[in-house]
Amino acid sequence: MFLTLAVALSAPPAAIAPAPRLLGEVLQLKIGPHTLHATLDLPATPGPWPVVILHAGSGPTDRDGNGPLVGTDNLKMLGRALAAEGIAVLRTDKRGAGWSLLAMPKEDDLRIELYAADVGAWADRLRADERFTKLGYIGHSEGVLIGLLATKETKFDAFVSLCGPGRPLQAVLREQLKKNLTGDLFKRSDAILTELEAGRTVKDVPKDLLAVFRPSVQPFLISMFKSDPARLAAGVTAPLLIVSGSTDIQIPAADAKRLGDASPKAKVVTIEQMDHMLKTSPKADPKSQKPSYTDPSLPLHPKLMPALIGFLKPALTGK
Repeated sequence: MFLTLAVALSAPPAAIAPAPRLLGEVLQLKIGPHTLHATLDLPATPGPWPVVILHAGSGPTDRDGNGPLVGTDNLKMLGRALAAEGIAVLRTDKRGAGWSLLAMPKEDDLRIELYAADVGAWADRLRADERFTKLGYIGHSEGVLIGLLATKETKFDAFVSLCGPGRPLQAVLREQLKKNLTGDLFKRSDAILTELEAGRTVKDVPKDLLAVFRPSVQPFLISMFKSDPARLAAGVTAPLLIVSGSTDIQIPAADAKRLGDASPKAKVVTIEQMDHMLKTSPKADPKSQKPSYTDPSLPLHPKLMPALIGFLKPALTGK
């Protein structure tokens, strides 16, 4: 009781007390008939601040970095850690994920260009907000390709690739399928990929491949296969940081090198023993990495934040 009274008596009058800092300010963005949702992580220091858009990877991954089969909280941790360093972060639920689930068109109508256009719309929203100064982008995995496509229409002051592909997505997908499918099934998947690369859909898909190549998702895959991330990276004029993990079992560090080779001014960093979920994994082994994908209590790799802050602060604040 005494401590409560002491705090109350020493506090400034309500009329002049500052508004409480929200750890996560909820934002909505209306695009046509749909509403997109996001969380804005704000620094505790007085603004204005630089701000970055943090975009999740493939599938129904939400603003926190979680999905139906993944519980990692990696993007939530990253957003809050950057905010603690004075950089505001917009973490978005893309269409079909989290609170933006209902903004998803029919799967047959989904194209990666739609995600890129949504990034541009969020960027316009942030540019119009007087609380913010410069604008950056951080993409994770497929979110890198989405951001690179967005740069065709949207100017960023800094761009970060986290475990992003450096090859066309069909090459990455082929590599992953070859590791996980039997010989005959891989041959069938390879034939389907060849058709999709040519812009042709495939009706006869084996039952065991429907999760990847169901007819309704094939138009989206065709839209992704049109783009070469390295070629897009070559056109990025903003400061560019390319981060990979040495034990990433989904996107190898060689992809980061390919992106870096396409953009000679880019800074390329490979973090030893960092996996695709941005956590610490000594081995590039799916079984040993399972906790990274399912245990949200595991922290981010300790070398990730220093690499990001060392790049973003000079790029976005000049300091």
